[in-house]
Amino acid sequence: MSTAMHSGQIAGKNKSFSADRKFISGNKTLALNHPHVMGILNLTPDSFYSGSRFANNIELIERTAIMISEGASVIDIGAVSTRPNAEIVTESEEIDRLIAPLEILCKNFPDTWFSVDTFRSKVAKMAIETGAALINDISGGTFDDEMFPLIASRNTPYILMHISGNEEHMHQNKIKKEEVVAEVHRFFQRQSQKLINLGASQIILDPGLGFNKSLEANYRLLGQLQNTGLKDFPLLVGVSRKSMINKVLNINPPQSLNGTSVLHTLALQNGANFLRAHDVKEAMECIKLWEFFQSALIDENV
Repeated sequence: MSTAMHSGQIAGKNKSFSADRKFISGNKTLALNHPHVMGILNLTPDSFYSGSRFANNIELIERTAIMISEGASVIDIGAVSTRPNAEIVTESEEIDRLIAPLEILCKNFPDTWFSVDTFRSKVAKMAIETGAALINDISGGTFDDEMFPLIASRNTPYILMHISGNEEHMHQNKIKKEEVVAEVHRFFQRQSQKLINLGASQIILDPGLGFNKSLEANYRLLGQLQNTGLKDFPLLVGVSRKSMINKVLNINPPQSLNGTSVLHTLALQNGANFLRAHDVKEAMECIKLWEFFQSALIDENV
């Protein structure tokens, strides 16, 4: 992936959007020639945004169908809340919450890419065997030493997120804005090289907005996404209804859709390939408008 854009260079020429780049999982293919939306499904009773919680499998199937119809390329399923002060869920509890619903969704939507949000290798292994096409690890391989060998042995597409500290302190040890870009870049270099050395190649980088970073640092990261990334690895941004919006606007998650759309647009302008979102329709609208805007500038920047 390219480094920071020169003055006047448009994000539409981001080399990470290429017609010949794709991820493969089993018989599924995900082209990387345009931005994607990853829709969020939470199997937790205490997610910070109540609109992403589901009471039963019927609601889960209905919501999944809606997100797919709205344009989601990937559906991300999580059974452990990572909000501040969330209760730590045991591995067995995570498995109990996750595997049966995942099996139902894979059966009902066989062509859909399902991602599983977990930092535990045993859970990831069971999810892959159940049908998950992608593993989304908030720890970037730092919480479980067996995660990277598992991912490499299957060459499963993998989201490597930046984090500092362990699962009990993932929202502490705030990194300052002056340090955050270099810190995230070093983390990506170190952890991705470990994966590459083991044989993995299908890696997505997530700077971990909202985790271990000051409010100002989150915005510095958003503005310098491409300086955090590495060549050939697409970037995922997760800002949907997060506190980095709510703290600035003095609102709460149900009120933060407009702020989310603003930050999604900034993320696209700064090189994001994936938007992880609660609101798929609105995120897709951001992508469509951004792509049209880029196409209108092409003649000016040839």
